[in-house]
Amino acid sequence: MADVIPAPTPVRIPVRGGGHFPVRRVYCVGRNFADHAREMGATAPASKDERGQPVFFLKPADAVVPGGDVPYPPGTQDLHHEVELVVALGQDAPPGVLDAKVAAPLVHAYGIGLDLTRRDLQAAAKAKGLPWDTGKAFDNAAPVSELVPAAEVGDLAERTLTLHVNGERRQHGAFSDLIWDVPEILHELSRLYALRAGDLVFMGTPAGVGPLQPGDAFVASLDGVVELRGQITG
Repeated sequence: MADVIPAPTPVRIPVRGGGHFPVRRVYCVGRNFADHAREMGATAPASKDERGQPVFFLKPADAVVPGGDVPYPPGTQDLHHEVELVVALGQDAPPGVLDAKVAAPLVHAYGIGLDLTRRDLQAAAKAKGLPWDTGKAFDNAAPVSELVPAAEVGDLAERTLTLHVNGERRQHGAFSDLIWDVPEILHELSRLYALRAGDLVFMGTPAGVGPLQPGDAFVASLDGVVELRGQITG
């Protein structure tokens, strides 16, 4: 039987070297850098034994913007930037809980992205003990650079991410400071979801999150490996 409406076309992100990556689902990790956890008023773990469980939330797949400009979203007076490593899965995870030791081959590529946040809506929901989806999951909430094959990126522990807004450095962090690294996050996600090819994982942001205004120009970079350039439009 035919569809009663046209099937939506998935967002596709360019991959360096050719081809496109169709996005299936977008997972995000909260408070994955200790300095950011502290700036948001949370207690950062002193050791791996004290980490507890990672915080996850999702964004709609069609919230992904493959590079370029981003419109200022409706319903907010306090749009914030959060620069993040983006992990692109190129294989389905095997059934069951994924062993972190064998998670790396699932990763097809990496990119750099912004987890845009309507901070005022998020804060209001938190204050009432309500879900804060409206603060995170909205149109154009996830601009992402082109994706770079994992083999070209190399050891993430030796790399950093940086965000400049209007030429001023706002955020900078080393992946060696992640509370949960990529294999550990894939392991934890597999306890809750069936991971599939086409999934993106935003790995969390370092300290320095702050506001964006219409007209602001941003440059997010993964150690010079790849950049995301754009502007917040009115």
